[in-house]
Amino acid sequence: MLLTAPGTRTRPSLPLRAGVVCALFAGALLALVVARWGPLMSLDRSIAEGLHRRAVADAGLTHANRILTDWVWDPWAMRALLAVVVGVLLWRGERLLALWVAATSGLGTAVQQGLKAAVGRDRPQWPDPVDSAGFAAFPSGHAIGVTVAFGLLVWVLALRGAGRGPRTAVLVVGVVSALGVGFTRLFLGVHWFSDVVGGWLIGLAVVTLSAAAHRRWAPNGRALDRRA
Repeated sequence: MLLTAPGTRTRPSLPLRAGVVCALFAGALLALVVARWGPLMSLDRSIAEGLHRRAVADAGLTHANRILTDWVWDPWAMRALLAVVVGVLLWRGERLLALWVAATSGLGTAVQQGLKAAVGRDRPQWPDPVDSAGFAAFPSGHAIGVTVAFGLLVWVLALRGAGRGPRTAVLVVGVVSALGVGFTRLFLGVHWFSDVVGGWLIGLAVVTLSAAAHRRWAPNGRALDRRA
């Protein structure tokens, strides 16, 4: 147990600081999207049009991107991954941590759906679409799903004392997956660039704030303090 001298302020934990920063950036981006800020709208349109032309011209690459986005990085695939994590934790008798992971995943989905309904942003519209998607555009559910899934996996590994090798490997796969799924959503013309960036930021905010809450309130939640 760490003691602090009277009158001294404890420094906020790394997950809390990271979560607040991500939430602030996500909020700023959301405000710009709602206000339809000209430079951002122009950037979104420019990226979307350039990638769409390539998608229409290259059917093989488009098909590969559809496989990646619909099967490898699909939100349900990410939920299945987390279901395995929850199952392993339950098998090990770590019921609270299993519940925490499941609740954080559910929170990410709830935030995603709530923002989609509140913002109601239209997806890109094309005369020659190569793919389609339902619901509103902002934020990207695929980007949130991958970020939350791999973020939670890295956090659980660190919390339970996994070696640097496994944690680094999962982190690298997670970063590649997050960037990859963002590209597929843009390439297939079903999201704007700001939708994807918003998804990444929101996913990171959900995971890091959840980790900060666990550290603060859950038994043994300070296991990460030695690593932060």
